[in-house]
Amino acid sequence: MKSKVLSLTLLLFFVVTACDDDFVERTPVYAIDSENYFNAEADYNNALIAAYDLLQASYLNVMLGEIASDNTLAGGETATDAPGIQQIDDMIHTPVNGQLKNIWDWMFAGVQRATFIIEFQDKTEFEGRAQIVAEARFLRAYYNFELTKWFGPIPLKSDARFALGDESSIPRATVSEVYDAIESDLTLAIADLAVDAPAIGRVSRDAALALLGKAHLYQKEYAQAATALLGVIDSGRYQLADDYASIWELTGENGVESVFEVQYTDAEGATFDCFQCSEGNVAVGFNGIRNHTGPLYDNGFSFNVPTEEAFNAFEQGDSRQEVSILDIDAWAAETGATFGIGNEHTGYYNRKYIARKGDANIGDPVLTNPNNYRSIRYADVLLMAAEAFAFMEMSQDGKARDYLNQVRRRAFGDMDHDISASGPALQDFILRERRLEFVGEGHRFFDLVRTGRAAGAIDGFTAGKHEVFPVPFQEIQFSNGNWEQNPMY
Repeated sequence: MKSKVLSLTLLLFFVVTACDDDFVERTPVYAIDSENYFNAEADYNNALIAAYDLLQASYLNVMLGEIASDNTLAGGETATDAPGIQQIDDMIHTPVNGQLKNIWDWMFAGVQRATFIIEFQDKTEFEGRAQIVAEARFLRAYYNFELTKWFGPIPLKSDARFALGDESSIPRATVSEVYDAIESDLTLAIADLAVDAPAIGRVSRDAALALLGKAHLYQKEYAQAATALLGVIDSGRYQLADDYASIWELTGENGVESVFEVQYTDAEGATFDCFQCSEGNVAVGFNGIRNHTGPLYDNGFSFNVPTEEAFNAFEQGDSRQEVSILDIDAWAAETGATFGIGNEHTGYYNRKYIARKGDANIGDPVLTNPNNYRSIRYADVLLMAAEAFAFMEMSQDGKARDYLNQVRRRAFGDMDHDISASGPALQDFILRERRLEFVGEGHRFFDLVRTGRAAGAIDGFTAGKHEVFPVPFQEIQFSNGNWEQNPMY
């Protein structure tokens, strides 16, 4: 969704063009404030479109969530292609990193846009206003969740937008305080969100319940997580797609398994100077096969390449292996396709999110691919519920096994691969299943961190440091000593 309302960057409220993410000291071309906006229902709807718009920029969060993990390598053309990405892959990133700054900027822009609606929620009354405000609360929770995953403590300002000067007076809230704010937003949202979203791509009550369950799970609040996730499961509105492969095609978007998806189109708008301007999923082109000639797939830049270890992690007979990871040598032998060799070539590609021929009919297929990001799938809800029941103080292993085995039966097409374990062994099976089910979807790094397993799985990972990423250097400078950098950075 393209915003024509306002563009916000970092914590400071400047009005700039949509593609300018640098600080500029100049008189705004136009300004929107409480005096000349939110006077009609259309204003709220347009502001909501602007708040949704920054979801499209989260393609970078997804791609780097894989690259930072043990699932993939940075790849690219050479070892100096997008050095910020290469540094994250090698765990040598510093506060001066363009990609981390983008995540900070774009997610805070989302927070600011959502808060703009919440701040003036009572200015004009009309039917349906509560739904719009509830969606804004979900979106703010979503952006804040991404920010605290990546950076730990972040500044909060309740139901008012950040203003010039706040960066030197408002402290970074603790992670616990951020989660309290996320839970508050989602609880308020759930009360007013429609059971069925008003339109495809908009938020439903179940999406908010699922995100609430995820927030509790990240805090090891297993009983609360289970309660929220059961609200989705027991609704009966979702099921696992019969064919795992179908999920990742255009025809599989917003399907029976989709609880929440980030919507992309092939509309033009992006340039290599302005990735966040894209209406398309930029990660799809970046993940794509370098110099590919052959059927089905389009070209790409060979970033985010799966490792052989990730490919071999699948059990024999698991249908997800070839759906999730493309063996490019086997593909070339089967079809006669040719391809180029890039940096850190492993022989594998992220098949879920690489460009298919004909996907993008408008503009650059690398920058404007319409492949939606399946942000919350029903399989995720099931496996999060399995984890919650297996890890809670009074564990309920039977329920945990049921949800785990529902996912496995889809993967293998039979019941012969059901897990019968209990206790710690069951817990290990559930966490292992998350890797296999969600490889390529950006969850792996954060799953390893939140379960305390990152240091043993990720080369170069330093415990006590790499659980979060550094706050961008500029933000520390702008705070005039108000914010301290994350430990060991």
